[in-house]
Amino acid sequence: MKFARFRFLLPVLALALPGVLLSLRPGRGQDWLETGINRGAPMVRLAVAEFPAQSPDPRWVNLTQEFNQTLGNDLSNAGIFEMISKSNFPLKIPVEPGDVDFKSWTDPPASAQMLAFGKTEVINENLVVTGRLYDVQNPSNASVLAKRYVATLNEISTREAAHRFANEIIKALGGGIPGINLTKIAFVGNRTGHPEIWVMDYDGFNQHPITSYGVNSTTPRWSPDNTRLAFTTYALGNPDIFIFSLETNRRIPFPRFKGLNTTPAWSPDGKRLAFCSSMSGDPEIYLIDANGQNLQRLTFSPGVDISPAWNPKTGNEIAFVSDRSGAAQIYIMSADGTNVRRLVTGGGDASAPSWSPNGSFMTFHWRLTDTGTYDVYVIEIATGRTVQLTHDAGRNEHPTWSPDGRHLVFESDRSGSKQIWMMLADGKEQKQVTTAGRNWNPNWSN
Repeated sequence: MKFARFRFLLPVLALALPGVLLSLRPGRGQDWLETGINRGAPMVRLAVAEFPAQSPDPRWVNLTQEFNQTLGNDLSNAGIFEMISKSNFPLKIPVEPGDVDFKSWTDPPASAQMLAFGKTEVINENLVVTGRLYDVQNPSNASVLAKRYVATLNEISTREAAHRFANEIIKALGGGIPGINLTKIAFVGNRTGHPEIWVMDYDGFNQHPITSYGVNSTTPRWSPDNTRLAFTTYALGNPDIFIFSLETNRRIPFPRFKGLNTTPAWSPDGKRLAFCSSMSGDPEIYLIDANGQNLQRLTFSPGVDISPAWNPKTGNEIAFVSDRSGAAQIYIMSADGTNVRRLVTGGGDASAPSWSPNGSFMTFHWRLTDTGTYDVYVIEIATGRTVQLTHDAGRNEHPTWSPDGRHLVFESDRSGSKQIWMMLADGKEQKQVTTAGRNWNPNWSN
């Protein structure tokens, strides 16, 4: 077949094309790439006080500790705060509004601008959390947020309450952009013996398999409403695209086509899917309604066209990967297949495009022939300015954006095995999320 030279490394469908010499090497500087809303201004200095449990009951105490840890991690991960160390806190930690000594929080060493505090109680066999956010530099009008959450007495519900309060704080202080703390990440994991589709909370908690086919399943993609996952699987012997409902825990009917069918991508309105199929001989990009009707071929170039990604802002453009120039490169076309243009022009192997939520940036992995490894990059689509986000840390691939546009999730083998990692969208704060087995091909929910 013509696409044999594209060297699919099934079951993971990794792209490994021979590289070409770069004519223009992207710079390492990334001052122009800013995340959050600060735009060069100092981050908000935020103090997060421990919420005390109002009872010595060990179960209550443990859940309160879980709440405190989750809240602190969420706010630290947000990328828009300068978190004040607890070692710099005043001796008196507030529980009620009248407990706040404003001067002790604004004076050194705390020097706080914002203070989150509150308490937990058990009422009618529920954990009730009262959380407050104060602008401690404005004593006459300090209250920014006052929220109450009712959780059942278990870890998952307690963590959800912490996630919700963290999201409220991030939205209030982050320009109205919702936090990511209730989002999830789908990925491929082999810890059951075969690559299956898994899902976890954004921070790595609650990892669990979605499929149990006992065969290779890969390339998971969330629908815009987060109720469905589309992915590639060999469950019926051929690489087919399945759609799985997370509401019914059942497969949704979707047509099967001969040959390779992979890398599904939902349109922003959830009504259509773009995907790669070799039903015509070459792997090409096709478009189909989510109900399986109105199949349309979009690309007609010899070689391989794969990995479509929609512009989430407009829904009018699709990025994809093609080897029509001799090696894998990223192209953009209109959603009807017209107006094709090459995005990455520097050479090498560039694959796995993912569009930022605002439509202005693309992240992807790129292998330069003089380094021989894959790293994560971001390109500004309008200008072509490109920045490398990972350096000298193994093989880094398949980045995708978080829905707030402030974070990226990707796979890396820097720890000795392929795992899911996360970082801010400017490359800072790189953290490993998974550890068990091997895990790859992450995709962030909406």
